[in-house]
Amino acid sequence: FCLGAADRGFDLTFRTADDAGLSLIKYGEFLYDNLIIFSPSIEDFGGNINVETITAFIDGGGSVLVAASSDIGDPLRELGSECGIEFDEERTAVIDHHNYDISDPGQHTLIVADTENLLKAPTIVGKAALNPILFRGVGMVADPDNPLVLDILTGSSTSYSFFPDKPITQYPHAVGKNTLLIAGLQARNNARVVFSGSLDFFSDAFFNSAVQKATPGSKRYSQTGNYELAVALSRWVFKEEGVLRVGAVSHHRVGELAPPNAYTVTDLVEYSIVIEKLSDGKWVPFDGDDIQLEFVRIDPFVRTFLKRNGGKYSVQFKLPDVYGVFQFKVDYNRLGYTHLYSSTQVS
Repeated sequence: FCLGAADRGFDLTFRTADDAGLSLIKYGEFLYDNLIIFSPSIEDFGGNINVETITAFIDGGGSVLVAASSDIGDPLRELGSECGIEFDEERTAVIDHHNYDISDPGQHTLIVADTENLLKAPTIVGKAALNPILFRGVGMVADPDNPLVLDILTGSSTSYSFFPDKPITQYPHAVGKNTLLIAGLQARNNARVVFSGSLDFFSDAFFNSAVQKATPGSKRYSQTGNYELAVALSRWVFKEEGVLRVGAVSHHRVGELAPPNAYTVTDLVEYSIVIEKLSDGKWVPFDGDDIQLEFVRIDPFVRTFLKRNGGKYSVQFKLPDVYGVFQFKVDYNRLGYTHLYSSTQVS
């Protein structure tokens, strides 16, 4: 997994989680763009890193990839809570008596997750059809009051989270499709975080393993879909995918080239905006058919779709018969993409 990230041009620094020299910030500047935490059981980070500094890193626009396990320490649990994710207790595991792998040793914690339980967002999980996912780890639930949390991979309707070696004496922490195996978050500043309840999910053993449900007659796959999903998730969380930006914006009366000092009511105007997407390290024209323009004075007086015209989006419309200060506003917020916003004030 890490070699794949290096092959994509990332400069990786490896440190143990309790390294006394750990630091994310130096002289007020972030030392890294992205942070990977593959140390589920850590109880105290080394150096000057703690949950507060990681949260500050996210608030500053940094992206974080976290892998947990049934042996989860308090710092990862606290970090999850800060991001709207609640991990189950230490030593618990996701259990599914109907969807476990044929090689499971008996506790039914080696889960075979169907790809139909993946979030319907190709920008995040990839566009290719995947083989089933192998998962062994701790379950999560999302904070229902946090609209930014993404249910990237859920358990099946027969899954639940509990202590695998104890009888169930109370209602489990997570049941059915409320059981999150992988969750994500895109903050309002476009920082991205992904939590996996399974460190094994990212292991070479799970990448290269065959997978087959223990149910009689189940299809055997020579390899899991873990690697493809892990790569897709890392490309999204590290902002190689789903990143948009605004280029040139222009507006003028139809038939003219430059914007006037002031418009007149009922003028016929043309507005255009260049929107680009990051693709393989290069900015290319974004192809979208649901981008809207609003002409706003407190409330929108005009709302219309923009049409793609070459490398830009444009539309012509008549100004309302109302005087005042207005804004041409594009506010594009779609699943898996960075929030795109452009506002131009006119009168």
